[in-house]
Amino acid sequence: MVADDMTNDIELARFLAEGAGRILMELREHGALEGKALGAEGDARANVWLMAQIASYRGADGVLSEETKDTPARLAKERVWIIDPLDGTREYGEGRSDWAVHVGLAVAGTAALGAVALPALGLVLDSEAPLALPPMADVPRLVVSRTRPAREAVVVAEMIGGELIAMGSAGAKAMAVVRGEAEIYLHSGGQFEWDNCAPVAVAAAAGLHVSRIDGSPLVYNNQNTYLPDLLICRREWAARVLEAVTRIEA
Repeated sequence: MVADDMTNDIELARFLAEGAGRILMELREHGALEGKALGAEGDARANVWLMAQIASYRGADGVLSEETKDTPARLAKERVWIIDPLDGTREYGEGRSDWAVHVGLAVAGTAALGAVALPALGLVLDSEAPLALPPMADVPRLVVSRTRPAREAVVVAEMIGGELIAMGSAGAKAMAVVRGEAEIYLHSGGQFEWDNCAPVAVAAAAGLHVSRIDGSPLVYNNQNTYLPDLLICRREWAARVLEAVTRIEA
């Protein structure tokens, strides 16, 4: 598999996300590992392949990967590829479908473009060809963590009469909003830049609201890669959700 147009950043992002997803699916379907061992091996294999491809096709750009030791070199770069080779390691190891591969490109601190693969569903969503948003449900649906739903999300759901939907990886939750399976993804439990750069690019291109939970913009390629919180939602719900969060924190 080769990229059709290596000079086109979005084509490359799709190629990278799809290729890493294929490696992960083949390992899970034909390997002998399972559970945590499978997740660790999948993370490692996908990361090695992604880092090699980025070095080959975009060697002058910076890279930030969850699975590669970070260095200060990227901080001097305007263009930085921010990747998560396997978002949702637990779900991947358990044989579930709610895991993802994130390939984002931050330019001057902004999530400029991205591709998110949902390999178990056979899907790659990207910021160049966003899906048309379907009609919203009458009752707002909020996607939350399977194991530790964010307190703010639980309280906001109660305040707006919403329904909680438990789901795995950050990418899967963000893409659930993009795909019309939910209206709101509110997360306050802590993330890192690789957890949401690509999903944010895809969500913004689809016309969704994206921000921190205080309404401020998401900024990437920081020295400290920790991003405490995130809101991706239908624009129709953004003001009400942000107001609810403010009331919680008051």
